[in-house]
Amino acid sequence: MPIESTPTEGFQRTEPSKEFMDSLVSVTLMTPESFLYVKEVLTRIGIKAKIEKRLCQSCHILKKRERYYIMHFKELFLLDGKTANFTEDDLGRRNTIAGLLAEWGLVKIDNPEKIESPRMAMSNINIIPHNQKQEWVLESKYQIGKKRRNDSGN
Repeated sequence: MPIESTPTEGFQRTEPSKEFMDSLVSVTLMTPESFLYVKEVLTRIGIKAKIEKRLCQSCHILKKRERYYIMHFKELFLLDGKTANFTEDDLGRRNTIAGLLAEWGLVKIDNPEKIESPRMAMSNINIIPHNQKQEWVLESKYQIGKKRRNDSGN
């Protein structure tokens, strides 16, 4: 179920469709202080480079309209109206990572049917232990809250 999008004209921000918002994995934090902990844990889950100790973060936690969502970085691009090819593998990776967060007691999945299928094999998801974090370069393809610049560079 790949989802593709083309960029919106200019930098006008439009509200995401109800269909798009309904496709997201909504979660409840176990405590109000859990947000930063979940955010940090997600920085250590993703796809590692073949040669060097470099990990690309797969998912982020987003607060929108007083709700929290676990989102693949490509879903965040789509939410911003940018081009992204969100594939079945990306969906499976997001679902598996959200499931892990729930198994670890960090979040409660509000819509558990959304993460049932597809799922990604754990051999395709890398988790860096906290005590090894300093040995790795942790990359994020998406920066939540980063201001977009217009064509003139402003």
